[in-house]
Amino acid sequence: MREFAAPLTVEVPRTGNLTDDVVRNADQAPDAVALRRRPGKDVGEGAGDGNSAEWVDVTARTFLDEVRAVAKGMVAAGVLAGDRVALLSRTRYEWTLVDYAIWFAGAVTVPIYETSSAEQVEWILRDSGAVAIVAEKPVHTARVAAVRSGLHDLRHVWSLEDNAVDVLSRLGGDIADDELEARRTAATPLDLATLIYTSGTTGRPKGCMLTHGNFMFELGVAVPELHELFSPAGAAPAPDGAMAGTDGEGAATLLFLPLAHVFARIIQVGCIKARVPLGHSSDIKTLTADLASFRPTFVLGVPRVFEKVFTTASQRATADGRGALFDRATDVAITRSRAQDAPAGPLRRRLLGAPAAAAVRAQHAAFSRMVYGRLRDAFGGRCRYAISGGAPLGDRLAHFYRGVGLTVLEGYGLTETTAALTVNLPDAIKIGTVGRPLPGTTVRVDDDGELLFRGGQVFAGYWGDEAATAEALDREGWFRSGDLGEVDDEGYVRVTGRKKEILVTAGGKNVAPAVLEDRVRAHPLVSQCLVVGDGQPFIAALVTLDEESVAQWASSHGRSGHQARVADLAKDPALLAEIQAAVDEANAAVSKAESIRKFVVLPHDWTEEGGQLTPSLKLKRNVVLREARAEIAALYLS
Repeated sequence: MREFAAPLTVEVPRTGNLTDDVVRNADQAPDAVALRRRPGKDVGEGAGDGNSAEWVDVTARTFLDEVRAVAKGMVAAGVLAGDRVALLSRTRYEWTLVDYAIWFAGAVTVPIYETSSAEQVEWILRDSGAVAIVAEKPVHTARVAAVRSGLHDLRHVWSLEDNAVDVLSRLGGDIADDELEARRTAATPLDLATLIYTSGTTGRPKGCMLTHGNFMFELGVAVPELHELFSPAGAAPAPDGAMAGTDGEGAATLLFLPLAHVFARIIQVGCIKARVPLGHSSDIKTLTADLASFRPTFVLGVPRVFEKVFTTASQRATADGRGALFDRATDVAITRSRAQDAPAGPLRRRLLGAPAAAAVRAQHAAFSRMVYGRLRDAFGGRCRYAISGGAPLGDRLAHFYRGVGLTVLEGYGLTETTAALTVNLPDAIKIGTVGRPLPGTTVRVDDDGELLFRGGQVFAGYWGDEAATAEALDREGWFRSGDLGEVDDEGYVRVTGRKKEILVTAGGKNVAPAVLEDRVRAHPLVSQCLVVGDGQPFIAALVTLDEESVAQWASSHGRSGHQARVADLAKDPALLAEIQAAVDEANAAVSKAESIRKFVVLPHDWTEEGGQLTPSLKLKRNVVLREARAEIAALYLS
């Protein structure tokens, strides 16, 4: 059993909670820029036309005042300490504002993806016992209204587009400062900060209980380790670990991933802690313009983002007749990056030695002006680092981006671990790995190859589910990740596979296939369904037909002879429409990002005799994936 422990290098606070960062910032640097926003353009059309003047600074003092006002409204509405308050919205300024206001009121934030179906919204609100929800748009409040009859704990529904911030601020006008301060300061590191629901193998999302202490530990070690990202040039750490105030040319980041995901959430809290100006972009259609005007120094994304930027640049170059030039620039960038990692010996001499090194340097300088600069401009022009998680980026793309001047730092973590457990650092990168454990974190490879972790960022358990908690956490505090991996002699972790059947798309979305497979399989024409999409841009499915049901369908639809054979019916438009209806029914239970976009009906069924089913008729997923490689690849070709 291999194990690697990273010693704790900082003192993690044993008192206080996450709201202390907001109060401290306003006290120590009231005029420092805490966030930047676009008033009136966080919702609706027209945001992100590239005019940098649209971004309005929100100072630390202003942010504190706004958070307090909204929190008082929640207290006046009857939200009690420890109550759960849901937040259903796209990534925008008000998301961060309301999140901290919930904490100031002593309550617990329950994020919900804005793409979640009504069925998912109902489950999360009911399971968490949420007493209130702040939703963004009419489409979101409509989902809540559709299921509200069964939500006996839910007392308030506030809408951001219906002036929820102003409504709550006016409502709390009579709440005394001392009353709110008593609420704010009551929470300790042991108290629950948020319930983040994540997919489980049963298909029912489970609420991960993350405490204030989980966040404080994670950021207490991550911010100093990633000081190149979180501190502006020349800024020194403040005594309590926060960074000195920044000016307009200092560090800054623009969030565009969903804040309902722990990955974006930890960066939000980290920026508030480190006094790094934070912006929000909620519309993928305006992201390019938002990046250009905001000009972040680092971003976080999932592999799909970086793949899309590269593919778009390559396609444009080809369309302009510069495809060969772009390909050569790509090779030079990768060669330059690989040379940095090459060990001493013939390979290093070949990559770095003259005259090859001189030639690569000259070409790199030329391509920097003609090609690389445009790619850097796609991220705003000032961006030097990116953090990637959710799925593997791939060695080639990682080397490419480092070669053009944008170093992508891959890390590994889960909702249950308050985001990162391991991460590559600017001065300690091993491409192809997810980095080394953060200080105070230990990784162990179990006898079956599963990665186990222990550290202060590991969650407290699943809300109301002792059995699932016991399965994930042992008595010594080891968390079973469900992933298979390796740890090298330097402590770098490499993830090699997934033990549990959870798919992670290229966009970083965790998808439990069971809920989709079960619903598709419920259709009378369907025998088996296998959902795929691990590391792919979307979810797809393989479907097999029930021979008896298909025979009846063929008879009633006038199919005879060869037209009635399963192999031929697998391409019959009328039958495919029936299967599409089954897929649509399954998709109604999940968000758009989890839904089946494409499917293929196979000309044969999976059987025990064929080796695809166990004696208890359970699907052997690995066998099917191996046998259906060509069909799966075809689903993603177009």
